[in-house]
Amino acid sequence: MSLPTVLQNLRLPVICAPMFIVSSPALVAAQCKSGIVGSFPALNARGDGALDAWLTTLKADLAADKAAGGNPAPFAVNQIVHASNTRLAEDINVCLQHEVPIFITSLQAPPKELVDGAHAYGGIILHDVINVRHAQKAIEAGVDGLIVVAAGAGGHAGRLSPFALVGEIRKFYKGLIVLSGAITQGDAILAAQAMGADLAYMGTRFIATVEANASAAYKEGIIKATANDVIYTNLFTGVHGNYLRSSIEAAGLNPDDLPEADKTKMNFGSGGDSAAKAWKDIWGVGQGIGLIDNAPTTAALVDALEFEYQAARARLSL
Repeated sequence: MSLPTVLQNLRLPVICAPMFIVSSPALVAAQCKSGIVGSFPALNARGDGALDAWLTTLKADLAADKAAGGNPAPFAVNQIVHASNTRLAEDINVCLQHEVPIFITSLQAPPKELVDGAHAYGGIILHDVINVRHAQKAIEAGVDGLIVVAAGAGGHAGRLSPFALVGEIRKFYKGLIVLSGAITQGDAILAAQAMGADLAYMGTRFIATVEANASAAYKEGIIKATANDVIYTNLFTGVHGNYLRSSIEAAGLNPDDLPEADKTKMNFGSGGDSAAKAWKDIWGVGQGIGLIDNAPTTAALVDALEFEYQAARARLSL
């Protein structure tokens, strides 16, 4: 399919996932300046006026880069659509005032005011889905694309193989698909396209970068770990996700004997300050961590990804 105008001319077909706490304006700016879409959760900007300030700073930074001859990619803001997110209406309003080019919505389908507001100035909405039912609901709500969160993705993730999930959705949906799930190298980006996605969605690989707002221990934990160190549980937020074994152990819990959480008690209203405090100490990771062995700058990482992507194309004579 033809990509939406805002997603054309990317250096690589990549959108960087919005990661709680980790994704800051510095990381997003570095991602965009490297030619791929950067993003952050609106809830990362805490305090009165913080989201407005983040957007003002980020837009000015990217505009300056463009004026200096750069070709920065657009950025995205993630909105968690859930009753406990008491900031949702206000945050949507701020983002619409700034004409955020791309919205990433999670959990529930985006509200009509967001869809209509973004479309009024040419913005697009991409929605996270982990199964066909979620995909159908998002399409009905008028989204411009689906982020298919398959098994192995970092943080909140589904259980289904990307081959199965992308294939089933493609049976009825011809629009934009972005694939998430253990994508850490350039050849995996090409593989996502080969199986029917338009772009790849990468998160964990960018935690181990200089610009990421993650502790040295978090980055080192990723570098040292393998896929066997990823634990799938709903204990910490009420939604199933993938987390690093060592961080669970450091919290005094047994990763192999975690209780089930009560999904009805999900709470995103604080952005992680109270009920979701575990997000600060329990580290989300994807199953691709075994392929990560360094923490370069974002620019150097994107250079490497482009080399790997082009090498894979050449290897397949594409």
